[in-house]
Amino acid sequence: METSDLLRGIINLPIVSGGLAEEMLAGNFRSIFKGQGMEFDEARHYEPGDDIRSIDWNASARFGSPFVKMYREERELTILILLDISPSMHRTNIAQQGLSPYEQALFSASLIAFSAEHTGQQAGALFFDRDIEKVFPPRKGRKHIMSFVMAALQYQNNVNQRRSPHGSNIIAALTGAQRLLKKRSLVVVISDFFSVNWEQEMGYLCRKHDCIALRISSPQMLPYPGLITLEDPETGVRLEAPAGLKSFKESWSLWHEERSINWEAQCKKCGAAYLDISTEADAPSALMKFFGSKSLIQYRSRKKI
Repeated sequence: METSDLLRGIINLPIVSGGLAEEMLAGNFRSIFKGQGMEFDEARHYEPGDDIRSIDWNASARFGSPFVKMYREERELTILILLDISPSMHRTNIAQQGLSPYEQALFSASLIAFSAEHTGQQAGALFFDRDIEKVFPPRKGRKHIMSFVMAALQYQNNVNQRRSPHGSNIIAALTGAQRLLKKRSLVVVISDFFSVNWEQEMGYLCRKHDCIALRISSPQMLPYPGLITLEDPETGVRLEAPAGLKSFKESWSLWHEERSINWEAQCKKCGAAYLDISTEADAPSALMKFFGSKSLIQYRSRKKI
């Protein structure tokens, strides 16, 4: 997709997000992710029926009678989007049409950010490749969101200049998020997850924040049944593959299936909610279904235990 066409599509997203925001942020989404949750408000005298777990032992000892802690809900939610801008996100397959993984990722990121803006929440972004490329600290407002959207669009044009034998570094992004965020937030990692050894850092982040791993995947179709050239977009390494052989096609399908299963298992182990969005999927519909799903509610319930 041309950059101008992609921008036009993104500019129309606030219209879509306006309809989704009530459900995503004020409705089901808001009831699941409540920013930092409950913060201390005041202490009052214990009354029969109060939960003994809420007793303020320090105040009780100081005044010689039992006191309980009172809390109020913190209504403001901070959302930080970690966007993978590495070359593998820009890969194309001549056998398929539609969006590239990066374009789908940018649509998804923009939709989440505009939904946050619609309800007055803070949204920020962090772009990463083999290292952190750009950081947009969480702020409110349409102008702020459009600034990181325009910055993300610039990576459409210079992808071939950023090849690295090390590939994308999700660990650097997760570590950067931990440094940037001062209070409990929602962190959305948007990537194709062609990276390794990120599970430990994701686990650390999940202990302090609510995390969603959003994987962008492409239909794994071979272009034609013959000898094809496969190229690693991160390193430029090429190899010839016999796409017409049944054994190769079976191995190709099995590898992608196992990769998906392993990715889901890694997310569960880390404590992150997860969603796989195909480049052929409708991002608003996929996100709407996800944020209202029982699995997300169950995820949040596990976090509270």
